[in-house]
Amino acid sequence: MAYIGQKGGTVSTLTSKTLDTMTGDGSDATLTLSQTPASVNDVAVYLDGVFQRPTNEYTLSGNVITFTTAPANGVSVCAVAGGGEHIGSPMAGSVTTDKLIDGTITSAMVATMSSSKLTGALAAVDGSALTGIPSTIIKNASDPANDTNPSGGLGTVWANTTDGEMFVCTDATTDANVWFNVGSGTGDVQPTILGTLFGFAAGGSTTGSNVVLTDIERTSFTTDGNATDVGDITVGRQQPAGATDAIAKYGYMQGGQAGSPYSTVIDRFLMTSGGTATNVGDVTEARRSRASSSSLTHGYMAGGDTPSPYTDRIDKFAFGSSSNSTDVGNITGGVGGELGGGSSTTHGYTMGGTRSSPNTNIIDKYSFSSDGDATDVGDLVVACSSGSGANSLTHIYHTSFYVSASRNDINKFTIASDANATDVGDLTQARHTASQGMSSITHGYISGGRVDPGGGIWQNTIDKFSFVSDANATDVGDATRAIASQGTCQY
Repeated sequence: MAYIGQKGGTVSTLTSKTLDTMTGDGSDATLTLSQTPASVNDVAVYLDGVFQRPTNEYTLSGNVITFTTAPANGVSVCAVAGGGEHIGSPMAGSVTTDKLIDGTITSAMVATMSSSKLTGALAAVDGSALTGIPSTIIKNASDPANDTNPSGGLGTVWANTTDGEMFVCTDATTDANVWFNVGSGTGDVQPTILGTLFGFAAGGSTTGSNVVLTDIERTSFTTDGNATDVGDITVGRQQPAGATDAIAKYGYMQGGQAGSPYSTVIDRFLMTSGGTATNVGDVTEARRSRASSSSLTHGYMAGGDTPSPYTDRIDKFAFGSSSNSTDVGNITGGVGGELGGGSSTTHGYTMGGTRSSPNTNIIDKYSFSSDGDATDVGDLVVACSSGSGANSLTHIYHTSFYVSASRNDINKFTIASDANATDVGDLTQARHTASQGMSSITHGYISGGRVDPGGGIWQNTIDKFSFVSDANATDVGDATRAIASQGTCQY
């Protein structure tokens, strides 16, 4: 007989196929393969070297061959398994598109794709099918707010679906977001010490030889009405300098006159709940002052009168922790007291007051971004003292002051450029030494004050005047009692 090759062993591995063997015994009709072929056609079976036809002489289930007839005793059985899944490495350029069946390239087979491959027209994709994309475009029926805190952070785009305005977040500081208007309209959204809900007036004096008070009174900005008593500062005193922490919603009262002695105390209370204030620090010098201002990070107290003499100091203290004030500059025109105060987003202001000896009409401005002395940037309509300041986003207001008698004038000057003040309206009554002004987004508020003759008769009137248009004030409620010389803040 001619040579037909060596009888196979039990299992052998070929280049891209596997060889499984057995010896027939006349009864065993199955052979278990060492791999699982994709199809019966991927297994070549030989009995003593004679090829067997798939499906006719044997079938395949998983990796088990079943013979139609069990191989006879002593017959050598060889099974060579392997097909398309074991082709080894194809020649370069040999796999063409006609060899790929539609749908065979699944997502699992594509780990990444270079952006350079994404060319030509792309089919429209439902936005809900896109994942892993930051939520950087927000649609809302109103404008964003300082405390919107977008999850997309810096660069988030906000579209107002009511008026079409668009804003980009340029500062994502928590509760102090800045949104730059990039639409066709005007007006950026940025943190401001102006209030939207309530104004607060604290301390002060009432009739009876200047009895000093500890009351914290709250006035609504959303509904006209009387003030309510919501707490107390730690020391009763008049003419404390108020300050507003717009981010943490704390109100502060600095210094003031506690009867005969003057105070250095800096008190703090939570404006969202009221209650008893806590002592968190001291100003550099015991004094009372009507000129106060607030940045987003610090409270300021400028000028003021001590038992003797007046001072020209500008004090500054940090919000957020217990800390004393530091002397960071001086007002112009010599030492002074009974000044009005105001704030823009970048500067503090003092207005009028008794400086050295006579009343003045000086408008001073000092920077929040760097410590230093104030500069004289304009004049009030008239030299005066004991005035109250308020501020909008665009203007500083000065009212409720004393010349040779109480006055009802409402003066204002612009923030954008240094300029003199103009008279734009009147309070409902002439008075002086009222509360420092309380400022909402749209209106200024003045509470109490004293009216001539003599040292003055204490009042309880709360006046409101518009920031939107020049006009006279209206009487919108009453303080809890006849009162004057309160420090103020708002949120």
